Amino acid sequence: MAYKAESITVQMSAGQRVSALNHIAALRTMMYGDCGNELKRFISDIRNTRDPQYEQNKRAMSAIFFLANINKERHNVEYSELTSDEITALIGAMNHFRAVVSLFPKKLTLPN
Repeated sequence: MAYKAESITVQMSAGQRVSALNHIAALRTMMYGDCGNELKRFISDIRNTRDPQYEQNKRAMSAIFFLANINKERHNVEYSELTSDEITALIGAMNHFRAVVSLFPKKLTLPN
């Protein structure tokens, strides 16, 4: 009998997913070093004023900073100005969003 991915998956709560993602991030750091360049790219893409969704992107980035408990005055600083604690908090907040988004309904529809 062949194993199928559906038969070996385990249901996890949002909190368990966050813990797992943070653990994986720590393992990746040990194996590959930090992800500073990817974070710089992400922040730059989100802050791109030419993006038609710029205002929504800015709000999303503010939500990430808010979840990371970073003071509002620091929401617009460059990546290079973030402390290591703030970067760790940002990654934790991003992992939290990833965990929650994975629980969204799969087939969302707009109301009539």
